[in-house]
Amino acid sequence: MKNALAALLLLLLAQDFPGTKPVPKEGGWLKRHEGFVAEAKKGGIELLFLGDSITDAWRNAGKRLFEERFLPLKAANFGISGDRTQHVLWRLQNGEFEGLAPRVVMLMIGTNNVGQAQGAEPPESAAAGVRAIVKEIHGRSPKTKVLLLAVFPRGEKPEDPKRKAVGAINAEISKLDDGGKTVRLLDIGAKFLQPDGTISKEIMPDFLHLSAKGYEIWADAVKEPIAELMKE
Repeated sequence: MKNALAALLLLLLAQDFPGTKPVPKEGGWLKRHEGFVAEAKKGGIELLFLGDSITDAWRNAGKRLFEERFLPLKAANFGISGDRTQHVLWRLQNGEFEGLAPRVVMLMIGTNNVGQAQGAEPPESAAAGVRAIVKEIHGRSPKTKVLLLAVFPRGEKPEDPKRKAVGAINAEISKLDDGGKTVRLLDIGAKFLQPDGTISKEIMPDFLHLSAKGYEIWADAVKEPIAELMKE
């Protein structure tokens, strides 16, 4: 009963979280959004990557793997560096899902809500934003499956406050998993950690963004889940 009441209270308060309020950016960000809108209108996307800079960098550190493993699945990457949940939500509501009905969306978002120096939000705001994004996806394409990735660990050491904030986001968004009927939560964070819980620069040079080796770990971890969801 206590958990149910807590969930209800969180739902009632969600409207006050900045993470649930769609907002755009300007300049180059808007131009990239317009490019994604044009790409969406062409259709033919079966697997959509959606997120922030960590997703965006499949174009850089993860480029070879993306082209080899995911392009054959008719994949597209709509990640934009610096995005929070509210920015992804705005993008979806303003053309980036027009003409699309992908089989799978691989979504990871929320680290910037809690981790950016300016206007850092509580984990509850990021989690509420993730819920809003999943709802938006299914409102536009009910048959699309969401492979929801737990936000990757950040900060060199386990006691880093940002690591704990990310953990709190993941605890909340794990509740969206319905066994893969519409959402499957996949937590691969441990694969990026050393035995003592630290993060090495070999995997995350700045303890946040992945190296090419980090993208290989990611690609290997999602290969089978993506294949399973795309078959259903």
